[in-house]
Amino acid sequence: MTLTLAFLAALLVSLGLKLWLAARQIRHVNAHRSAVPPAFAEHVPLADHQKAADYTVARVRFGRVGAIVDTALIVALTLAGGIDALAALAAGWFASPLAQGVALIALVGLVSGLVGLPLAWLRTFGLEARFGFNRTTPAMFVADALKGAAVSAVIGLPLTALVLWLMGAAGDAWWLWAWLAWSGTSLALVVIYPTLIAPLFNKFTPLADPALAERINALMARTGFRAKGLFVMDGSRRSSHGNAYFTGFGAARRIVFFDTLLTQLTPAEVEAVLAHELGHFKRHHIVKRMLFTFGTSLGCLALLGQLVDAPWFYQGLGVGTPSHAAALLLFFMALPAFTFPLTPLASRMSRHHEYEADGFAARETRAADLVSALIKLYRDNAATLTPDPLHSAFYDSHPPAALRIAHLQQGSPR
Repeated sequence: MTLTLAFLAALLVSLGLKLWLAARQIRHVNAHRSAVPPAFAEHVPLADHQKAADYTVARVRFGRVGAIVDTALIVALTLAGGIDALAALAAGWFASPLAQGVALIALVGLVSGLVGLPLAWLRTFGLEARFGFNRTTPAMFVADALKGAAVSAVIGLPLTALVLWLMGAAGDAWWLWAWLAWSGTSLALVVIYPTLIAPLFNKFTPLADPALAERINALMARTGFRAKGLFVMDGSRRSSHGNAYFTGFGAARRIVFFDTLLTQLTPAEVEAVLAHELGHFKRHHIVKRMLFTFGTSLGCLALLGQLVDAPWFYQGLGVGTPSHAAALLLFFMALPAFTFPLTPLASRMSRHHEYEADGFAARETRAADLVSALIKLYRDNAATLTPDPLHSAFYDSHPPAALRIAHLQQGSPR
């Protein structure tokens, strides 16, 4: 009973906090809708600023619905008996406890996916289309959903079976072996994603602009970054949003530009944006984030190792028949409700990394080029220039536009 009350309280506090922060964001963005901030007045027309405000408000309102649906789904699966019902269904299909456990986790994933599918459809063909960003067709949307489910099944089901087997066969230290299996799979995915998974969803072609390629290669040479190639991704097939990133690990690393980004920015601005991304690599942010993720996952699995044999753990979260699969599901459904108030800590670390990457880009290229690129991206992607400070501090992985650009203009050596 104590766990049940604590779980319900954590769910309600988390949901209430999300809705309160959303209300603050909507109120603050609307209050600043009528005027472009002075720092951007010369570069962002009022109409674009107002579009960004309206887009931001629409996204936040849509996010409130998603938060309520997610909370209701968690309650339905746990305290309302959903996991028990699905476990009984899986037991009717398979005699093996291992097969039953894999089927139960797959069924919960299927239910969650089906519940989220209408929201994803509305986001794509309602919200994104209304503001002129969507280019996805219904056929493409369905194909992406099916391919995503297939990839998840091919990777997730064997890993799930392995973890469940370890829980039954590896003794009290099962959680350490399970962590090693999960970590190894995660690292393998980093390696194979660029060449085996990403091409299932997008087309990647070598960068055809020789002048831009020469500029990028020169940047990589002077920063000591090696990549397998420079590629352009057909992001415009799905959206008009633009971006650039590097992906892969070791010899499999490749640099990827959205085709939309190359049409939005000048070559110097593209170089500055890429220098920012390389800054994450040179400042070891990728490794730090991986170590943080691996460390927290190890701690979580160690904690689950202490709970997996406790009857009160299952009873308190609405499951009448304990099982290893139910333990995994309950733990990773309940944990976010208790840890959500810690979100600002991760956001703060991410924003610190963004400032460091900006500083690296300003030293290796020109700060003015990165500033002009960011202003174009804020404008073209309808990113608000006036977020609520508390909402931004809680959620945003990147610093607010005004602070980020002021930091570049005041602290750059170039």
